[in-house]
Amino acid sequence: MTDPTSAPLDHPKIRAELVAFGFSWLKNISWNEDEVALAAKALAEGEVQQTSTGALAATTGSHTGRSPKDKYIVMDDSTARSVWWDQNRPMSTKHFENLKADFLNHARLRNVFVQDLEACADQAHLLNTRVITEFAWHSLFMRHLLKPSTQSNFISGLTIIDLPSFKADPARHGTSSETVIAIDFASKTVLIGGTAYAGEMKKAVFTYLNYVLPEAGVLPMHCSANVSPGGDTAIFFGLSGTGKTTLSANPSRTLIGDDEHGWAEAGVFNMENGCYAKAIKLSAEAEPDIFAATKKSHTILENVVVDHLTGEPDFNDGSLTENTRAAYPLSAITNASTTRKGPAPKTIIMLCADAFGVLPPLAKLNAEQAMDMYLAGYTAKLAGTERGVKQPEATFSACFGAPFLPRHPKVYAALLGKLMAKHNARCFLLNTGWIGGAYGTGSRIKLSQTRAMLAAILSGQLDNASYRIDENFGFSVPLEISGVDLALMNPRDCWSDAVAYDEAAYKLSSMFEVSLKNLKSMAIKELHAAE
Repeated sequence: MTDPTSAPLDHPKIRAELVAFGFSWLKNISWNEDEVALAAKALAEGEVQQTSTGALAATTGSHTGRSPKDKYIVMDDSTARSVWWDQNRPMSTKHFENLKADFLNHARLRNVFVQDLEACADQAHLLNTRVITEFAWHSLFMRHLLKPSTQSNFISGLTIIDLPSFKADPARHGTSSETVIAIDFASKTVLIGGTAYAGEMKKAVFTYLNYVLPEAGVLPMHCSANVSPGGDTAIFFGLSGTGKTTLSANPSRTLIGDDEHGWAEAGVFNMENGCYAKAIKLSAEAEPDIFAATKKSHTILENVVVDHLTGEPDFNDGSLTENTRAAYPLSAITNASTTRKGPAPKTIIMLCADAFGVLPPLAKLNAEQAMDMYLAGYTAKLAGTERGVKQPEATFSACFGAPFLPRHPKVYAALLGKLMAKHNARCFLLNTGWIGGAYGTGSRIKLSQTRAMLAAILSGQLDNASYRIDENFGFSVPLEISGVDLALMNPRDCWSDAVAYDEAAYKLSSMFEVSLKNLKSMAIKELHAAE
């Protein structure tokens, strides 16, 4: 085995840069190989199984979702003042230095796959991202999710080292387990070990951008976005499983992106270049665009059960996890934007999946309610999205993405308030959760009904509609929507036990109050200051 300074590699540039970073004695280095080459290597190493359509099925072992309790941010003189430590777990500089040294040592005598990629479609906020992985399929995954760089002189702005086989030592590294996701903003480095769940890499990029973009006056958003032929941009805030990907994939509108965006003075831009869609119970009838994307060559199906004889994926099989996923480039969606940008949004949709079954399926929010809902970030945490979550749980996640917010929510709320006021954006709550009872008793609102409600929002049908005021939450609820069952618009009438509904509604409204206790007054103050 030879040191990379003398190894017979085809690319002296990457060899020198990896040595400068601290790598040594690597076995083979794959640099910016394309989808065909990466897929071939992943198959040859037994990392993935090829499906009957050419897609690649990968499993991730015990980690089938994110591990938020194993995610750390390095605390230094700068981050000690700027990071929201109530939400984020600190790691000392010394522990991170030990961790990085051990990561580099663990990579010795191993093959590594390097991709030079770009995050953010807006060139003013472009983030060059170098991803170094030990799995070919992880390299392919990130090549799908971010844009492969064509720069002749690529200089990395963020470096991710992803070694699933690495096991952290709590005593030496200051972790709570053998799994670690550690971010050092000062050195612009992310270390991921002890987990093969590919989503950790993409969310690490998002976390980094959530830290740096607000300083440039840009609001980073956990949302999907699409735009009409006339240039009417809509954004869909929501946590995993609430419908961001599904509802933004609309054949009559151009998809800007399905998960992570920035809102700058020039408009909205996608941070990514691919999609990471929930695949559980996926069907051609309900979600034709996403279903078609799963059949394309080199699409990655993560933890989707595949018949070993026929190669057919079974999207209804949740035996590995309910958090099954499909990763593919944005171009796999036929009506996807080639620029990944759009004008400033006029319509904001806040998605939630109410596990209590008491929220109306659709409501119009005034400016104050929109800010409150944004800060509360209420939804049901769906099974499998995080380790240990077996069934939907009510949760409040500030700004619809608390696990990815390095800064205090007031920073993002202030930016949202200013942008909404400046662009006169209207806001709606769209509940994709349960009706007629809580989870386990009621039923999930039909996708067809949700789509009809969304169509009413986007068409402007609701601008002149008649509304009632919900007695529990104060939202304006339409009395009638074309194509929507009238009974749905009053959730209380859908319950067999009205008293039980009242009790559940009171419980949820009380939870809202508790969640907003420390943030509500600050959010309203920021909003009024922006008007």
